[in-house]
Amino acid sequence: MSSAAAANADPAPPPPGGVLWSLSGDIRALLMLPAALTLQVAHPAVGAGVDEHSVFRTDPWGRGERSLRSLQLWVYGGEEAAEEGRRLRRLHRTIRGTDTRGRPYHALSPANYAWVHATGFPVYRHGAHYLIRPMSAAQERALYREWLQVGRVLGIHDRDMPQTVEEFWPYYRGVLADEIERTVVVRELVATDSPVPPPGRGPLPLRILLRALWPVLLPPLAGFRAFLTVGLMPPDAREAIGLEWTDAQERALRRFCSVVRVVVPVLPERLRYLPRARRARAAHRKAGGSWGVSAN
Repeated sequence: MSSAAAANADPAPPPPGGVLWSLSGDIRALLMLPAALTLQVAHPAVGAGVDEHSVFRTDPWGRGERSLRSLQLWVYGGEEAAEEGRRLRRLHRTIRGTDTRGRPYHALSPANYAWVHATGFPVYRHGAHYLIRPMSAAQERALYREWLQVGRVLGIHDRDMPQTVEEFWPYYRGVLADEIERTVVVRELVATDSPVPPPGRGPLPLRILLRALWPVLLPPLAGFRAFLTVGLMPPDAREAIGLEWTDAQERALRRFCSVVRVVVPVLPERLRYLPRARRARAAHRKAGGSWGVSAN
């Protein structure tokens, strides 16, 4: 390939068999996503954009499904990954307004767009510590390299993201110190009494049953979601936002995670991995692919 063609080529998703291939398709990653979303919207501009333009209040289940589909495409989508990145940029072009500090914002401004992506690295790292096992230095570096590659798929320029783990932490701590706050959206995401409609998908009898039982099911589900959101958030981010976390909650989280660490690895692959991840892993094995530095 010529240098001109290489410059115009779509960025490739992270390599098969790497850390993200073992991590982002694992069902345990689903437990980490609320913490990442909450850390994203703790940024005043991102929080304002979600507050004013998102359907997370009226269609939380549909929004969650679409977000998960998008994330899986970034990692396992092959040639579809770059198109998904372009779709997301088109979607965010019109998202602009004024943040909680009276500053104009645009969703695709480098600082805002990069922060939304950057939060995935510390949350994955912290969540793996509890739900899988602590990452080695080699795994952390591989995860960060692969997360940078996902950023390129999303259209984030290298100049807008720290290019090494050593450069990432000062950047991250600077955003925590200077920008992060307990926005309106953060308060809603960690509340246990926010109104949430029942799931609107699935067979009609199941939907009818859920609507009937929803007043009983919602309070414990909301409490559990808030518990995981705060608990699986890195402690420095939790402190920057001003989220309370007690020693008793920490002990309960560790007990829960110890059960998850035992149960999930013995599940059959069809239950352990999300469908797109499962298909991609099977195709990789069939092609004789090997596994590099993984998170497992």
